[in-house]
Amino acid sequence: MKNFAIALGGGGARGLAHIGFLKVLDQNQIKIDAISGCSMGAIVGGLYAYFGNAQAVEEFVIRTIQSEKYRELGIDKLSRKKYNNEISYFEQFFDFIGTSIQILKAINKTSYFDAELTNEIFDFIPDVSIESLKIKFFAVATDLLSGNEIVFQNGSLRKVLQASSAIPGIFPPVNYKNYLLVDGSVTDLVPVKILTENGYDKILAVDVVKSLENRNFPKNILEILYRVESISSFHLSSYQLKETDLLINPEVRQYDWSDFQFVKEIILEGEKSALEHLSQIKKLYNTNRYLMKLRRTINRIRKR
Repeated sequence: MKNFAIALGGGGARGLAHIGFLKVLDQNQIKIDAISGCSMGAIVGGLYAYFGNAQAVEEFVIRTIQSEKYRELGIDKLSRKKYNNEISYFEQFFDFIGTSIQILKAINKTSYFDAELTNEIFDFIPDVSIESLKIKFFAVATDLLSGNEIVFQNGSLRKVLQASSAIPGIFPPVNYKNYLLVDGSVTDLVPVKILTENGYDKILAVDVVKSLENRNFPKNILEILYRVESISSFHLSSYQLKETDLLINPEVRQYDWSDFQFVKEIILEGEKSALEHLSQIKKLYNTNRYLMKLRRTINRIRKR
């Protein structure tokens, strides 16, 4: 019986908070019937659907981030290693690249990491079919060719997660099933709609996006373009999240998208957030599913 579902939003390293959040749900015997995810939310959600529990996901992710192979990739170099809520990943990226000549070379490429290195980064994802997972799973990506949101509920878990988290400019687009795919956050940062469309009655959303406010003036055209995209994505997400029954925002805004070295601290923030809202989560979980359907129908009528 379709019942309780959770949508996990994108946000790079901030999305590691989803692991801590899911740990608290496990500890309180809150059974998840379906998970939808975007970007890091898709990675954590996909691994949770694969392993069946958050403790295994935490151990797997920490082991991967601390591995020699992962450290050699140098993702942490894209972080300023200081907290500033107003820093875009483009600014971090160009600080790392360095000289103007190197920047010009980078602009002539489709991404910082090439396809071969990107495949190495995602080698840690189990190469299994989504259909074989222990929990129903949906992952969102964006097709550059059509401009449409693409939802995957079957196919290669590794390939789909790579596509869902292909941050433009950092990772190359993924050719898969006649699509040219990039990060799902371009079209659906916290994928709630796919859960309502598939008949799930109680939907909990976890959003780890940074604050919209930015008091710093953009320094160049790329920062202006990124800022415009961020504003558009934020308002689109705010509209889409109206479909959720409960929205929770872990306090991880102080972390940059590439701060994976703070994995344990970010996971702990996810735990804290779940514990702070545990009574609300339990109330939603235990609410009669037919009552939830009635409430959703009434809300839709009011919005017309």
